[in-house]
Amino acid sequence: MIILVLGISLWSCAQSVRVQEVDVLVLGSGTGGSAAAIQAARAGAKTVLVNPLPWHGGMLTAAGVSATDGNHQLPAGLWGEFRRAIYAHYNGPDAVATGWVSNTHFEPKVGAAIFEQILGGTQGLKVYKETNWTDIQRTEQGWSVGILLPEGEQIQIKARQLIDGTDLGDVAAEVGASFNLGMDSRAQTGESIAPLQANDIVQDLTYVAILKDYGPEKAPLLAEPPGYDPAQYDCLCNRVCDDPEAIDCELMLNYARLPNDKYMINWPNTGNDYYLNAAALSREERPAAYQAAKTETLRFVYFLQQELGFTHLGLARDEFPTEDNLALMPYHREGRRVEGLVQFRLPHVLRPYDTPLPLYRTGIAVGDYPIDHHHGKNPAAPELDFPPVPSFSIPAGALIPADLPNLLLADKAISVSNIVNGSTRLQPVILQVGQAAGMMAAMAAAQKVSPSELSVREVQKRLLAAGGYLQPFFDVSPEDPDFGLLQRIGSTGLLMGQGEPYQWANRTWLYPDSVLTDADLRAGFRQMGLDLATKTDQIVVDPDLAIVYLTEAATELGQEASWRNTENSALLAAWKQQVDGRVKRRDWARLLDETLQPFQLFPIDFEGRYSWEQE
Repeated sequence: MIILVLGISLWSCAQSVRVQEVDVLVLGSGTGGSAAAIQAARAGAKTVLVNPLPWHGGMLTAAGVSATDGNHQLPAGLWGEFRRAIYAHYNGPDAVATGWVSNTHFEPKVGAAIFEQILGGTQGLKVYKETNWTDIQRTEQGWSVGILLPEGEQIQIKARQLIDGTDLGDVAAEVGASFNLGMDSRAQTGESIAPLQANDIVQDLTYVAILKDYGPEKAPLLAEPPGYDPAQYDCLCNRVCDDPEAIDCELMLNYARLPNDKYMINWPNTGNDYYLNAAALSREERPAAYQAAKTETLRFVYFLQQELGFTHLGLARDEFPTEDNLALMPYHREGRRVEGLVQFRLPHVLRPYDTPLPLYRTGIAVGDYPIDHHHGKNPAAPELDFPPVPSFSIPAGALIPADLPNLLLADKAISVSNIVNGSTRLQPVILQVGQAAGMMAAMAAAQKVSPSELSVREVQKRLLAAGGYLQPFFDVSPEDPDFGLLQRIGSTGLLMGQGEPYQWANRTWLYPDSVLTDADLRAGFRQMGLDLATKTDQIVVDPDLAIVYLTEAATELGQEASWRNTENSALLAAWKQQVDGRVKRRDWARLLDETLQPFQLFPIDFEGRYSWEQE
């Protein structure tokens, strides 16, 4: 009888585990995880997002980093969509230009509500909040993942494609992906400014606080936190420093002033940064370590109140759904970096058109932020001399682990060097990375292939259609009627951009309305491996010369038969009529895109190589 009862009990438990079959499963609370789930479902995949937190949006919302860094002039994809929603909530861009660190500031709870609305309105997407995964297993069809809902129900999710949407690359590590953690050596990456020896040092993290102006004598003042020492903040700002170069304390506070008289507290160096290599800890060990980071932030806030006299400011009690009124998660600037099909390194940023692998051709997301590392709280961190950089494109292969099929990376764990992580880790970039991961996962699920088998050009085509950028052209906005074709031709190198390091918002100029020079035209064809025989003394290209070059290129590329068809002849005639004497770079791009169609007709691999370059 006992054996029978036990058997019935075990049978009942087994029956309580519900099985759910989907195309794409996203695990994690990161910004990129939310974006990936949205895009995968929009692309037609039956999608599930499992988020351990009650808020979506990751560092933008749950971590409280609601002063966005970079991409103000590059409103790509879901980043542009999210920003438009912020503008709509606050009645325009001027209303969110409240601080000086960014052009876009908002309350984290507003960002969380926007993500909730977008996710909730996305067909084909099921969201589980405050839910953890318990196990991850590879199967012949993809993945089987157990999750435990807050009310105790267990669900086994079977998915063709799995996306790591965590800040630290936890999912990739759990399933056995190879990764790097800490600073790479110079020999590993070929980056001349990297340290000679690799180490395990990552960037400082921050536990963000949002302060609110309660008015005189109304703010909730903190009790002195454990370990408080005001000497820790010597020379933080001019009220506690004799150095005439010290920043004004009010100016420091307004660094990330938010709408509605709130302030994001995320100040580096002598502020509330905290050194912790969280990725090296287990999920069980992290809460205690994070508590120390929280205490660091409370000490800083106490100093602001008691030593600097900001007694009208206190922790906002209407911001985060937490007992301590701090963010729901820390702001991780760096964690694991998975080894992908390619690794995006400093030379690819500095000289995109002059590296052994032309990864720029495979771009799926863009960024313009300088290389910015936070190591102020770790004296063991070596000082690195970061060069100024132009804006950049992230290669598609950086999102695909080299040694695991049917897994994609949607957040900071993409395959980049430690140095380049300082530019790729920012919120607008990670939103695009997540969007690209979601698109690739949906395509791979529909085609029943691994992401590494996808067509790079088809991925790029679909991202363009979803509002994305492939190349970071500062002077070609999405409102430009030729935006798509200039992005396509720019991704072949037949027209190259000119990079410009510029303050905290770097640029790449395409100069679409400048005249086309013979040198630029020939240099573009050399990017495709064509050294054309046509010679001229002309400096500027006219329509007839352009067609001569194009005809030769078509012949070299084996397109001569199709090139001489009636449709192309009509296109050439119409194009010549539209061009006024001298060919502009925009005119040339249009002609290439309509006739030679290099983006559409000549596939590339994830290393950016054409078929004739792979031999």
